Amino acid sequence: MLRFAVILSVLASGIVLSAAEPPEVEAKNIRRISHNGEHNAFTDLIRWKGAYWLTFRSCPDGHMVFPTSTVRILRSEDAKEWKEVYQFSVAKRDVRDPHFLVFKEKLFVYTGTWWSGDGELPREEYDLNLHLGYAVHTADGGEWSEPTQLEGTFGHYIWRAAAHGDKAYLCGRRKRDYTNDVGGSGGVKILEAAMLESDDGIVWKYHSLFQPEFGNETAFLFEEDGSLLSLSRCKGNLAQLSRTAPPWKEKELIDIPLYVGGPLLTKWGDRYLVGGRRTTEEGPRTTLYWLKENELKPFLELPSDGDNSYPGFVEHDDGSGLVSWYSTHEKNKGGNPITAVYLADLVLTKP
Repeated sequence: MLRFAVILSVLASGIVLSAAEPPEVEAKNIRRISHNGEHNAFTDLIRWKGAYWLTFRSCPDGHMVFPTSTVRILRSEDAKEWKEVYQFSVAKRDVRDPHFLVFKEKLFVYTGTWWSGDGELPREEYDLNLHLGYAVHTADGGEWSEPTQLEGTFGHYIWRAAAHGDKAYLCGRRKRDYTNDVGGSGGVKILEAAMLESDDGIVWKYHSLFQPEFGNETAFLFEEDGSLLSLSRCKGNLAQLSRTAPPWKEKELIDIPLYVGGPLLTKWGDRYLVGGRRTTEEGPRTTLYWLKENELKPFLELPSDGDNSYPGFVEHDDGSGLVSWYSTHEKNKGGNPITAVYLADLVLTKP
């Protein structure tokens, strides 16, 4: 069992922080929640129907595109003891980046899938135009649907979803004009990110263009007044922030001089919490930030290195938090790096 505690202060105040003094956050009970000898990555967390739910991708062949990958879903009553309740894969496709969405009294798990054929797909043969979203869903947490392809997502690498009112919204990256002129993983310079919408969580249609250039992973957060806050991974050492009024068609992107890989954007109390991979002199680290106006203020660096990030977060009833992430900072008994999923309890020691 890992033991680790970190206390860092955030030098921030104003509209984001509820107290005059900056909060101090302690990470307790950091533990490896899953290591089965496979590459375990891309996490998400949610609370639903009185339970905690954790999802991630697991693959015996590694990080890259393989049809042997699976999405695993775990459940816990107390965030301490976890049990795998469902897993799924898609034939001849690589499943990855699973994310939760509660929509119309169902719990959805969305995944983007690369066409991979029967074996490992060389990176130069990746074709974003063949990407397709899939989902599983449950109404009670016991019975799960089979993987269902998401109509309207072909050619889109789907990512995080969010619900507002009677519609759901999804980030979908795609090649501009669905061009075939650029092969491989798509060519970052010709990628754009669209916002898709759905009435049922399964059939999707175009809503608007979100990132016309260097489109990438985007997390959406709808505010109580109906406005939309978003955070996007971007090119180089940049993230992009946007605040948009309904109907969210006109989006002004604000560059933030920090790289945030696999971005999380959510609320912790009345503060805005951001998480993702940050580039440091010591290597890539999964980092948590407070968002204040147009600035990200790092306050906690989780144990991490190498292939890492894609955090999930839930707030407990007492105001403390639970964070998930994956990392490659540990080794097995043979001295080889492992990529595993971790959890930590987060406590505001000075709110």
